[in-house]
Order: sequence, then structure tokens, then C-alpha cells
Amino acid sequence: MGRWSSVHGHEYRGVPYRPQRLPAETSLRTSAELRERMNTRRTVRMFSTDPVPEQVVLDAIAVASTAPSGAHQQPWTFVLVEDAELRRRIREEAEREERISYDGRLGEQWLDALRPLGTDGVKPHLTDAPFLIVVFQQRFTLLEDGSVRKHYYVDESVGIAVGMLLTALHLAGLAALTHTPSPMKFLSELLQRPRNEKAFAVIPVGYPAADCEVPDLRRKSLDQVLVRK
Repeated sequence: MGRWSSVHGHEYRGVPYRPQRLPAETSLRTSAELRERMNTRRTVRMFSTDPVPEQVVLDAIAVASTAPSGAHQQPWTFVLVEDAELRRRIREEAEREERISYDGRLGEQWLDALRPLGTDGVKPHLTDAPFLIVVFQQRFTLLEDGSVRKHYYVDESVGIAVGMLLTALHLAGLAALTHTPSPMKFLSELLQRPRNEKAFAVIPVGYPAADCEVPDLRRKSLDQVLVRK
């Protein structure tokens, strides 16, 4: 495949788009099946150390990279971390920050909101899960001449891509967790990322542990999240 180049500054050029239109019956069946499967998705903090086929994870990242983005700038980088020592160092730094947070930096209101989830400053998922996907948002492009080009709607674009990543992983039979230690500057340093990238989330990926438990939570119903006009 050739090197990707930005379309910035180019004139609009349209190409045909003729996706197959599914029969209504097929569309209804597919949407119902997807709704049922996605309703089983849960955030997992107890991972098996069993290996996961790398290609499954790579395919999920490829799915995420099809997400829409502001001005088609695709402002994301996915760093796939498998090395055990590097995952250990990430856990060590994350737990150091989390201890400070849980000891008071988060504030009592935020800690109170977290209590039903059973979370604390210990993060075994960062070393138990066989893969970590560290997602970075590219705040701007670094050009060859040293200048920069601003990116637009970066938070929204990367957030959509992460949502698609979680969906792809779940549909492929894997579990995941969206972990956002704060602050996350240590990730840029450990993973040697350029100055235009800022850590967005750490996503452990693997199979749930044999004794995995998740919080007994209830999702809002469709009627509670949908407004018709």
C-alpha cells in the first residue's frame, strides 16, 4: 500500500458510492441481533492471561480507523503493547497516579460516583490482559518543514473511533476496559510518542478471567435515552 497523504487544500473530488441496500427483513433481523449482542457487552477488570490471536486485535483497530473524523484528518494513533515488561511499567506508573487520585485528588463527589463500580488504585488488568491498546489523539500534524497543521474536532473523532474499537472487540469475542489514568503524560514518555500526540485512553484487551465478576448494573432503557420529535 502507498503512503497516506492528506487531502488538505485539494479540491473536492467525488467518487461513486453504491452500497448494497438490504431487504427490510434482513435489515430488521441484523439490527435486532446486533442490539442483543451489544447489550451483553460489559467493562471487564478481571482478565485471563490466556493469549489472544493478535490478528483479531489488529482487525479491530482497523475497524476503529474507519471512523469518521473532522475534515478526514484521522487524528488517532493506536499503540499496541504486548511486551510484558512495558505493560508492567505502565501499570506501575498508572497505579502511582491512581493512588494520588483515590487519596483525595478526585474529590469526594467523584469517589462517591465510583463506589458502585468497586474500583480502586490497584490495576491488575494492565498486566493480566495480554494486550494493551493505548490510544493517542493527534492534536496537530507535524509537517516535514517543522511547521504544524491544526486538527479539528479531535476529541469527538477519537471518541467515535474508540467506540467502534470497543464494538469490534466485543463482537470478536474479546473483553475490554476503557482506562483513563489521570494525568496520562507518562504514557507519552514510556511509549516515546511525538509532541503532537496526547494520550486518550488505555484499553486492556483479552478474555475475561474464569472467576470474572462485573458490577450489577442496569442500562437505561431506549425510552429513557430517546426523544422523538
